[in-house]
Amino acid sequence: MTGSVLLNVIEAGEGDRVAVLLHGMMGSAESWHRVVPLLVERGFRVLALDLPGHGLSPRDPELTIETAADAVVATLAQTALPPGAGSAAGDGAAFPLAVAVGHSFGATVLAAAAPRLDPSLAVYVDAPLALQGGQDRASLISQYEHDRRARMSPAELRRLRPFYSVDDATVEARAAERFDPPTAASVSCGEDGHWTAAPGSIVVRAEPSAWVTDEDARRFEHGGVTVRSIPGAAHTVWYSHFEVFTAALPELFAPSLV
Repeated sequence: MTGSVLLNVIEAGEGDRVAVLLHGMMGSAESWHRVVPLLVERGFRVLALDLPGHGLSPRDPELTIETAADAVVATLAQTALPPGAGSAAGDGAAFPLAVAVGHSFGATVLAAAAPRLDPSLAVYVDAPLALQGGQDRASLISQYEHDRRARMSPAELRRLRPFYSVDDATVEARAAERFDPPTAASVSCGEDGHWTAAPGSIVVRAEPSAWVTDEDARRFEHGGVTVRSIPGAAHTVWYSHFEVFTAALPELFAPSLV
C-alpha cells in the first residue's frame, strides 16, 4: 500500500457505523447527494470518495482497477479507522465498515478492494464486475472528451435525462467538468478483468440493463449474491427511481434503522 495516492472524501454524519460510497465513471462523490442525507438520518457516518481522475482527486494516466482499489483502501485507512486503530495496510486492523456501495466503475473498484475492506455488506449497483480491456487509448480518450463536453451543460443534461432535478444536473455537469479522460481511458487499455462479489452481497440493477444481463444476474445468484432488479430504471438507478432504489435496500434505508 505504500505510495498509494489519497482521494478526496466528502464526509457526513458521525458514529461507528461507516458507509462508503463509490461513484460511477464520469461521476463524483457528489453524485450521491440525495443518498447521503438519508444514510445520515439512519445513523451512518458516510464517506463518499472521488475516484482517481474524478472530482477533486488526483489524476493518474496509468490507472488500473487494482491501483484505484489501492487508493480507496489507503484513503479509508486514513479516514475510516478510529483513532489509535493502526493501519489496515500493515498491522491487520479491521475497517469498521458497515456497508460499502459502488456504482458501475465504482462497483468494480469496490469488488477489487472488498477483500481488504471486508464490509459487513457490499452493494453493487448496475455493474457486471467485468472489464473489457485492449481498447485503443487515443480513440477512447477522444470519446471520453466528447462525452464529457456533452455533459457539462446542466440544461442539456436535463433535456437528455428528464428525470434529473436541477440539483442532479448541476452536480453531474460539475463532475463532467472535473473528469479526466486520460485517467479513465487507462483503465480499459490493459487486459480484460473479472472480479467477484462475496456471498451475501447485493446487486441492484436496472431492468433491462445494458450492463448486468440476465445471464450476469444468474451468475451472481449462483455465487450466493442477491440480485434486485428495478424495472425501467436508468443506469444511475437512484437518480431515475430514488424511492424504489431506497426501498430495494432496506438493509441501508429502512426507517427502523434510526
